[in-house]
Amino acid sequence: MATERKHREEIIRYGRMLHERGFVAAMDGNLSVRLDAKRILVTPTCVSKGAMRASDLVIVGMDGKRLAGRRNVTSEIAMHLLIYKMRADVQAIVHAHPPTATGFAAAGMALTEPLVCEVVVGLGSIPLARYGMPGTDELAETLEPYVPRHDAILMSNHGVVAYGDTLEHAHMKMEIVEHFAQIALVTHLLGKQRPLSGIDVEKLMVARTKYFAGTKYFKTKVASSVPLEIMTPPEKVS
Repeated sequence: MATERKHREEIIRYGRMLHERGFVAAMDGNLSVRLDAKRILVTPTCVSKGAMRASDLVIVGMDGKRLAGRRNVTSEIAMHLLIYKMRADVQAIVHAHPPTATGFAAAGMALTEPLVCEVVVGLGSIPLARYGMPGTDELAETLEPYVPRHDAILMSNHGVVAYGDTLEHAHMKMEIVEHFAQIALVTHLLGKQRPLSGIDVEKLMVARTKYFAGTKYFKTKVASSVPLEIMTPPEKVS
């Protein structure tokens, strides 16, 4: 089991990676890791993710109250707590504003069309949650319907949240979302999309269950997923 020191080092490393890739700017974004059943290690508010130090991080309880650390807790802690409470398999969360994916979120467009096989296998689909005021419980409430079946969610007029069994995997899912958004944007610019057929999607979902078979991820999520849920058209958010 990784030590708290190791988790702190990972959060600093991935925070810098997000900043260097332009997935966050200024003081945007937040990252967290579940330390145990009662404690979460999370980034503070009002600090650049590209210039954080391990000592800047804060430990909070499952009620969101600070247990250790000198800085204030991120204003979006409710979003992190919701995901941890709803998904026992999730051990780390990354929230960022990757430009292309956030552009889709600002346009009210989900990334649910099965255009790329790797995305179908890796994430299934990327739904769009309605707008919720950042820093309030309203934001967490908008995500609640999607958390059980999805590992990455677009947030209308805001950004993206991705999560997984490690911080590395959560960050990878954030990368997948942005990469897929760039591909989807190209198809829109070309004026043509050719989604995978229902049969092809079904085959990919079978491959997906085989890929994750025997893992905690499979037992908690993939096994209960609905294969054709990713064939739904892009959601309209008013």
